[in-house]
Order: sequence, then structure tokens, then C-alpha cells
Amino acid sequence: MTWESRKGYWLYLIPGALLLTVIIVVPLGWNVYLSFTKYRGIKPPTWIGLENWQKLFQDEEFWASFQHSIAMVVAMVVLPTLIGLVLASLLFDLVGRRFGGKVVGLLRAVYYLPQILPIAIAAIVVGWILRPDDGALNEVLTAIGLGGHNWLGSPDTALLSVGAVLVWIQIGYPVVVFMSALQRIDPQLYEAAELDGANWWQRFRAITLSGIRPEIFVVVLTCTVAALKVFGPVYALTRGGPGSSTIVPSYYSYTEFFTAQQVGYGATIATALTVVVLVVAIFFVRAQFRLADEEER
Repeated sequence: MTWESRKGYWLYLIPGALLLTVIIVVPLGWNVYLSFTKYRGIKPPTWIGLENWQKLFQDEEFWASFQHSIAMVVAMVVLPTLIGLVLASLLFDLVGRRFGGKVVGLLRAVYYLPQILPIAIAAIVVGWILRPDDGALNEVLTAIGLGGHNWLGSPDTALLSVGAVLVWIQIGYPVVVFMSALQRIDPQLYEAAELDGANWWQRFRAITLSGIRPEIFVVVLTCTVAALKVFGPVYALTRGGPGSSTIVPSYYSYTEFFTAQQVGYGATIATALTVVVLVVAIFFVRAQFRLADEEER
């Protein structure tokens, strides 16, 4: 194919390239520029060099927010992926064969329902359940003699409560992805393994895990990126509190932008978060390519 013939195909990329430039590249470049300025959103930005970055590395609240991000990774990546793997395998290998596809489809929709709920609605529902005075959870605990607790209002349990909510919201995504991936595995493999005496755990390790490895990488990558930049649930449930016990980098950046009006410093936090997300994404993509190359050899 000559350059003249390929030139026509490149023209189709122009709209996408323009949108990428306007929506991603220009705002990202402006954000990086603001990270080297003092800017309160009114007067023009004033160049201050690395002052915001020096402040960032000495900011204990910033590092605390990144520690909370690790908890978010556990809640949005580790637990949902592990639970999703087991649930998807059970639905495909056991429930589907005994009760049919309709039951599997119903259960899959139930697991995925929290994913399609607006975060505001989910926050209202969780607020009813975790309300300190007459919430459903405290009513149950009081009825069995354990007493109530201010789950979202106490620094000791606020992060744990937000994490539990995120597990509930997130778990449907890996279930749906893994169920779709399992469709391409030949069911006769499971039947042959069962005839050879393999139990469910052995079939799960030998057939399920190896068969859907690319999808596991995709789920872990997308969920990790989502966990690092999580904002909506924290904003709706705790707004980073009580104190800073549930603050995460994206919400910290938001408060610096719009509450403290330290736009330059907020841009610095956002830029640092972007760098972390890029490093994590590159690491996962390279690991996936390396594993694919090893399998092809």
C-alpha cells in the first residue's frame, strides 16, 4: 500500500485527534503550567517555579490522602476482583449447568445493579443504612445487643465504611467481564475435568484462571485507575471527613481548587495524581505484553 493510498485513511483520524487535543492535551498542559504558578482564579497566574511541588512533598495531608488511596485499591480492585472471579466461576460452572441461563442472567443483573445506580442514589441508600440514630445496621446491632455506632462519622470506621460501600458498588463490573470471558471457554473442558475427578477449585485454577487471564488484566488495570482517582463516593458520603480520615488525592485537589481557592496547588496535586495513574497504567500494560510474549514462546 503506497503513501498516497494510505493518506485517505489518516484523514479519518483528524476528528478524533482534534477532540483529544481539545479535551485532554490542552487542559492537561494548562494544568501542568498552573502547578508552577500561584493562582487564585481571579488575577492572572504568577510564576513561582517549584514552590508548589516543594510544598507538596512536605504536605502530610497529601501523603495521608495517598495512603487512603491504597485502601481504595483494596476496596475497588483486590476484593472485587477476587470475589468477582469466584462468583463468575460459580455462576458459569455450577449455577448455569444446574439452573440454566435465565437464573445466571438474573443473578448477574443483581450483582451489576449497583454499577448503574447514580452515586447520589447509592449514597442516600447507604446513608439510611449507616445512619447513627436510626439506621438499619444500628437497629439490627442494637436488637442483638451489640449497640449502635456512628459508622461514617467516626474516624475509626469512616474509611472502612466507605471501603465496604465501594466493594458493593464495584463487584458487579468484574462479574460481568469475567462471565463474558468465560463464554469463549469450551464447556467440554469442565465436563472432562469433572469426569477425571477434578473438584471445583481444581477446575477454577486449571481452566478458569488461565482462560480469562487477559480480562483479569483489564479489570485490574481499569479498577486500579478508578480507585486512584475516586471522587464521587467520597464526596457524597463523607466529603473527606471526619477531619481528613477519608480524604483522597482527587478530593484534596478539589478542595484546594474550589474551597481554599489555591488553584496552583490544586493543579499540583492533580498533576501528581496524573503521573501516578500513568505509571500504574504503563506498568500493567507492559506486564500484560510480557506475559503474552511468554505464552507465545
